[in-house]
Amino acid sequence: MDRPSLRALVRAKATPALAAALFREVQARTGKAMERALDAASGWAHAALGDDIEARMKRVPVALGQAGVDPFGLDPRWTKWALTSSGFLHRHYFRTEVFGAENIPKGRVMLVSNHSGQLPVDGALIGAAMFMDVEPPRFIRAMVEKWTQTLPFVSLLFARVGQVVGVPENARRLLEQDEALLVFPEGVRGISKTFDHRYQLTDFGLGFMRLAIAARAPIIPVACIGGEEQYIAVANLTGVARLLGLPSFPIMPQLLVPGGQLPLPTRYRIYFGEPLHFDGDPDDDDAVIEEKVWLVRATIQSMINRGLKARPHVFW
Repeated sequence: MDRPSLRALVRAKATPALAAALFREVQARTGKAMERALDAASGWAHAALGDDIEARMKRVPVALGQAGVDPFGLDPRWTKWALTSSGFLHRHYFRTEVFGAENIPKGRVMLVSNHSGQLPVDGALIGAAMFMDVEPPRFIRAMVEKWTQTLPFVSLLFARVGQVVGVPENARRLLEQDEALLVFPEGVRGISKTFDHRYQLTDFGLGFMRLAIAARAPIIPVACIGGEEQYIAVANLTGVARLLGLPSFPIMPQLLVPGGQLPLPTRYRIYFGEPLHFDGDPDDDDAVIEEKVWLVRATIQSMINRGLKARPHVFW
């Protein structure tokens, strides 16, 4: 074998080992950078929200494994960072008003909310309200769309802050562990509404009701007001969305304005209704389940209508 061929062979054999070594180095550096970011978030939490966030974190029970995460991947350090960020938006940017926090029971509970805003800011603010305004403080476990698992880093982030893929098995296990489960029965249809359909609920799926009945979990109807005006969508190009493999492709003129990429600082108002209890067979015919779902949907729509009538302005 001539010398050039020998050198090529050595390089070929060395490449996998070199790549593995480089990957380990990048992974270690990324881990250290994340540790520094989480430490910085901790300091920022004290400055922006006070020491109360630390005290409330200690009051939320989390069953951690040897890897420092719970069975679904929740990491308290990442969750603290997420709550610090959403808490700042909750308190200072959107200046959220929370009503009915006393209606949240201890133990397992399913929060069923309207969905809006093009981005899931409403879910983050409901999570902040459950942690900062409810006694005792709770972590929410939200059901996220399956397609989010195809997004780099996003799937890991969602898992680390307690959000899980919205399949019945995950929801059932969480309720059996007495968690607070957040569900948006409108799904993508709700979050991608155009401005002319704001605060008009779309059809609800039936799965959440079957789960609530099976787990004997009370349902808390939630009305979230303020999200429909944060991003003004004038159209939704469904054909383009299908071509790109996205759930929606909204047209939002404000994105063309400098600074318009940020959501408008609308004032959020979150209403937690009184618990609804449903009995029966979770495997009943759709017609039977639909009647119960209709009651939840009608309750939330009524709460939205009353909240819209009561608010003095979109921004204050």
